Amino acid sequence: MSRKGKLPIPLPKGVEVKKEGIQLSVKGPKGSLNLKVMPVVQVDVGDEQINVSLKIDKASNRKWHGLYRTLIANMVEGTSKGFEKRLKLIGTGYRANVQGSKIDLQVGYSHPTPLDIPDGVDVKMEDKNTTIIISGADKQQIGQFAADIRAVRPPEPYQGKGIRYENEYVRKKAGKSAGKG
Repeated sequence: MSRKGKLPIPLPKGVEVKKEGIQLSVKGPKGSLNLKVMPVVQVDVGDEQINVSLKIDKASNRKWHGLYRTLIANMVEGTSKGFEKRLKLIGTGYRANVQGSKIDLQVGYSHPTPLDIPDGVDVKMEDKNTTIIISGADKQQIGQFAADIRAVRPPEPYQGKGIRYENEYVRKKAGKSAGKG
Protein backbone atom coordinates (compact mmCIF):
# COMPACT_ATOMS: atom_id res chain seq x y z
CA MET A 1 0.00 0.00 0.00
CA SER A 2 1.14 3.50 -0.78
CA ARG A 3 1.84 5.75 2.20
CA LYS A 4 0.57 8.75 0.28
CA GLY A 5 -2.44 6.80 -1.00
CA LYS A 6 -3.64 5.94 2.50
CA LEU A 7 -4.14 9.59 3.46
CA PRO A 8 -7.73 10.84 3.19
CA ILE A 9 -8.44 13.87 1.00
CA PRO A 10 -10.35 16.57 2.94
CA LEU A 11 -13.21 18.22 1.07
CA PRO A 12 -13.40 22.01 1.52
CA LYS A 13 -16.77 23.76 1.60
CA GLY A 14 -18.18 24.51 -1.83
CA VAL A 15 -16.56 21.50 -3.52
CA GLU A 16 -18.89 18.81 -4.82
CA VAL A 17 -17.63 15.33 -5.82
CA LYS A 18 -19.69 12.81 -7.81
CA LYS A 19 -18.70 9.28 -8.83
CA GLU A 20 -20.60 7.56 -11.62
CA GLY A 21 -19.04 4.23 -12.60
CA ILE A 22 -15.41 4.92 -13.46
CA GLN A 23 -16.01 8.66 -14.02
CA LEU A 24 -15.18 11.03 -11.13
CA SER A 25 -16.23 14.68 -11.41
CA VAL A 26 -15.22 17.47 -9.04
CA LYS A 27 -17.03 20.81 -9.12
CA GLY A 28 -16.06 23.91 -7.17
CA PRO A 29 -15.98 27.70 -7.32
CA LYS A 30 -12.97 27.77 -9.70
CA GLY A 31 -14.38 25.28 -12.21
CA SER A 32 -15.08 21.60 -12.75
CA LEU A 33 -12.75 18.72 -13.64
CA ASN A 34 -13.33 15.10 -14.69
CA LEU A 35 -11.18 11.99 -14.31
CA LYS A 36 -11.59 8.40 -15.46
CA VAL A 37 -10.52 6.10 -12.62
CA MET A 38 -9.03 2.70 -13.36
CA PRO A 39 -11.21 -0.26 -12.34
CA VAL A 40 -8.63 -1.50 -9.78
CA VAL A 41 -8.85 1.76 -7.79
CA GLN A 42 -11.68 2.17 -5.28
CA VAL A 43 -12.77 5.77 -4.55
CA ASP A 44 -15.08 6.27 -1.55
CA VAL A 45 -16.69 9.72 -1.47
CA GLY A 46 -17.91 10.84 1.94
CA ASP A 47 -19.39 14.10 3.20
CA GLU A 48 -16.10 15.59 4.43
CA GLN A 49 -13.37 13.44 2.86
CA ILE A 50 -12.45 11.10 0.03
CA ASN A 51 -10.63 7.80 0.58
CA VAL A 52 -8.71 6.01 -2.15
CA SER A 53 -7.91 2.29 -1.92
CA LEU A 54 -7.23 -0.70 -4.15
CA LYS A 55 -9.89 -3.31 -4.95
CA ILE A 56 -7.24 -5.94 -5.72
CA ASP A 57 -3.99 -5.47 -3.78
CA LYS A 58 -1.42 -6.92 -6.18
CA ALA A 59 2.10 -5.67 -6.81
CA SER A 60 1.19 -4.60 -10.35
CA ASN A 61 -1.75 -2.48 -9.09
CA ARG A 62 0.00 -0.67 -6.23
CA LYS A 63 1.52 1.94 -8.54
CA TRP A 64 -1.95 3.36 -9.21
CA HIS A 65 -2.84 3.91 -5.54
CA GLY A 66 -0.71 6.98 -4.79
CA LEU A 67 -1.08 8.33 -8.33
CA TYR A 68 -4.88 8.47 -8.26
CA ARG A 69 -4.93 9.83 -4.72
CA THR A 70 -2.66 12.70 -5.84
CA LEU A 71 -4.64 13.31 -9.04
CA ILE A 72 -7.90 13.53 -7.07
CA ALA A 73 -6.30 15.78 -4.41
CA ASN A 74 -5.06 18.11 -7.18
CA MET A 75 -8.56 18.22 -8.66
CA VAL A 76 -10.07 19.15 -5.28
CA GLU A 77 -7.43 21.84 -4.64
CA GLY A 78 -7.69 23.21 -8.18
CA THR A 79 -11.46 23.58 -8.11
CA SER A 80 -11.41 25.21 -4.66
CA LYS A 81 -8.26 27.41 -4.67
CA GLY A 82 -6.82 27.12 -8.17
CA PHE A 83 -3.19 26.88 -9.28
CA GLU A 84 -0.79 29.53 -10.55
CA LYS A 85 2.56 29.62 -12.37
CA ARG A 86 4.64 32.76 -12.90
CA LEU A 87 7.15 33.27 -15.70
CA LYS A 88 9.68 36.12 -16.04
CA LEU A 89 10.95 37.47 -19.36
CA ILE A 90 14.57 38.53 -18.92
CA GLY A 91 16.29 40.35 -21.76
CA THR A 92 16.33 43.75 -23.42
CA GLY A 93 13.07 44.31 -25.29
CA TYR A 94 11.55 40.99 -24.17
CA ARG A 95 7.83 41.36 -23.59
CA ALA A 96 4.51 39.60 -24.05
CA ASN A 97 0.95 40.71 -24.76
CA VAL A 98 -2.34 38.88 -24.32
CA GLN A 99 -4.61 39.42 -27.32
CA GLY A 100 -7.91 37.59 -26.98
CA SER A 101 -7.19 33.85 -26.86
CA LYS A 102 -3.51 34.22 -27.86
CA ILE A 103 -0.35 35.33 -26.12
CA ASP A 104 2.15 37.16 -28.31
CA LEU A 105 5.77 36.70 -27.21
CA GLN A 106 8.46 39.08 -28.41
CA VAL A 107 11.67 37.49 -27.16
CA GLY A 108 14.48 38.53 -29.49
CA TYR A 109 13.42 36.78 -32.67
CA SER A 110 12.83 38.72 -35.89
CA HIS A 111 9.14 37.82 -35.68
CA PRO A 112 6.53 37.71 -32.89
CA THR A 113 5.67 34.25 -31.57
CA PRO A 114 1.92 33.78 -30.93
CA LEU A 115 0.71 30.86 -28.78
CA ASP A 116 -2.92 29.77 -28.34
CA ILE A 117 -4.16 29.93 -24.74
CA PRO A 118 -5.95 26.65 -23.86
CA ASP A 119 -9.52 26.65 -22.53
CA GLY A 120 -9.70 26.83 -18.73
CA VAL A 121 -6.42 28.77 -18.45
CA ASP A 122 -6.24 32.49 -17.58
CA VAL A 123 -3.18 34.54 -18.54
CA LYS A 124 -2.37 37.97 -17.07
CA MET A 125 0.60 40.30 -17.44
CA GLU A 126 2.45 42.27 -14.74
CA ASP A 127 5.55 44.48 -14.42
CA LYS A 128 5.43 46.27 -17.78
CA ASN A 129 4.53 43.04 -19.62
CA THR A 130 7.60 41.11 -18.41
CA THR A 131 5.85 38.78 -15.92
CA ILE A 132 3.35 36.21 -17.17
CA ILE A 133 0.85 34.81 -14.65
CA ILE A 134 -0.86 31.58 -15.71
CA SER A 135 -3.75 30.43 -13.52
CA GLY A 136 -6.60 27.94 -13.59
CA ALA A 137 -8.05 24.80 -12.01
CA ASP A 138 -6.17 22.03 -13.86
CA LYS A 139 -2.61 21.70 -12.52
CA GLN A 140 -1.39 19.58 -15.42
CA GLN A 141 -2.75 21.97 -18.05
CA ILE A 142 -1.20 25.02 -16.36
CA GLY A 143 2.17 23.33 -15.98
CA GLN A 144 2.16 22.20 -19.62
CA PHE A 145 1.25 25.65 -20.94
CA ALA A 146 3.96 27.26 -18.78
CA ALA A 147 6.48 24.74 -20.15
CA ASP A 148 5.35 25.52 -23.72
CA ILE A 149 5.90 29.25 -23.16
CA ARG A 150 9.31 28.62 -21.55
CA ALA A 151 10.34 26.42 -24.50
CA VAL A 152 10.00 29.38 -26.90
CA ARG A 153 13.18 30.91 -25.42
CA PRO A 154 14.69 28.92 -22.51
CA PRO A 155 17.21 30.80 -20.34
CA GLU A 156 20.71 30.64 -21.75
CA PRO A 157 23.64 30.11 -19.37
CA TYR A 158 25.98 32.92 -20.46
CA GLN A 159 23.91 36.09 -20.02
CA GLY A 160 20.78 34.61 -18.41
CA LYS A 161 18.41 35.93 -21.09
CA GLY A 162 15.23 34.05 -21.82
CA ILE A 163 11.95 32.97 -20.24
CA ARG A 164 12.23 31.35 -16.82
CA TYR A 165 9.99 30.41 -13.91
CA GLU A 166 9.84 33.10 -11.23
CA ASN A 167 12.02 31.35 -8.64
CA GLU A 168 14.18 29.40 -11.10
CA TYR A 169 17.92 29.69 -10.63
CA VAL A 170 20.02 29.67 -13.81
CA ARG A 171 23.67 28.89 -13.15
CA LYS A 172 25.81 31.13 -15.31
CA LYS A 173 28.88 29.90 -17.15
CA ALA A 174 32.06 31.85 -17.63
CA GLY A 175 32.50 33.16 -21.16
CA LYS A 176 35.58 32.84 -23.30
CA SER A 177 38.68 34.13 -21.59
CA ALA A 178 41.35 36.09 -23.44
CA GLY A 179 43.79 33.94 -25.38
CA LYS A 180 47.34 33.31 -24.21
CA GLY A 181 49.06 34.48 -27.26
